[in-house]
Amino acid sequence: MGAQLKSTSQGQTMVLTLSNPEHRNALGPEMYAAGVEALSVAETSAEVRSVIITGEGGMFSAGGNLQRLSANRQQPPEVQAQSIEGLHSWIEAVRTFPKPVIAAVEGAAAGAGFSLALACDFIVAADNAVFVMAYSNVALSPDGGASWSLAQALPRQLVNELLLCGERIAPARLHALGVVNRVTPPGGAMAEALALAEKLNGRAPNVLASIKELVNEAGGTTLEVQLAAERDHFVRNLHHANAGIGIAAFLERKTPRYE
Repeated sequence: MGAQLKSTSQGQTMVLTLSNPEHRNALGPEMYAAGVEALSVAETSAEVRSVIITGEGGMFSAGGNLQRLSANRQQPPEVQAQSIEGLHSWIEAVRTFPKPVIAAVEGAAAGAGFSLALACDFIVAADNAVFVMAYSNVALSPDGGASWSLAQALPRQLVNELLLCGERIAPARLHALGVVNRVTPPGGAMAEALALAEKLNGRAPNVLASIKELVNEAGGTTLEVQLAAERDHFVRNLHHANAGIGIAAFLERKTPRYE
């Protein structure tokens, strides 16, 4: 069976599993299109409050399929450009999705697999997982927003180390740098990601969407513009039914049940 993206549900959490066992869950056009479609469906579903992206068989993703890339060298450049556009559509869909997206990483997150994890709102990783921006190791430059995501999160010198040298970096170091949220024993990333998702699922969806939008916009705007955006989101959320539920529950020392 070829590359596919499997979709299952765990309560209010959609779990998307990268499945391409023959090639260590390497990504491909089928996954890109399925990922965009799955998020589009989940966005309008009140039953889905969060999404987890993980890999099958104790492996997140080896990134691009080098055999496919080698074959694409014999095709017009437009063929590879179209493939990358598919990946980038999925990356953008993850970034702009109004609900939390968590990467649960076991094994390797290499190349575009690392890029995909970075696009998520949270990264939970087993302590023996391997993160590597492997592009320069095979004479390629990054895709999937890797240069943007890393440059947003880390100093320039460290971004250069990761991208130019193509060396492995351990989850513990990424955790210390603030890129990985939680580190677990081997085999524990999915359980920890589900626990985090359950915590997020109990919060007001409209507020989570506002926070994601504000954070995504903060890096490319001025303080004046960001303050205005915060004001508008705050007022809109205050007048949402969930604010009444949340404030009343806090004052009454009860657990809120948001719409």
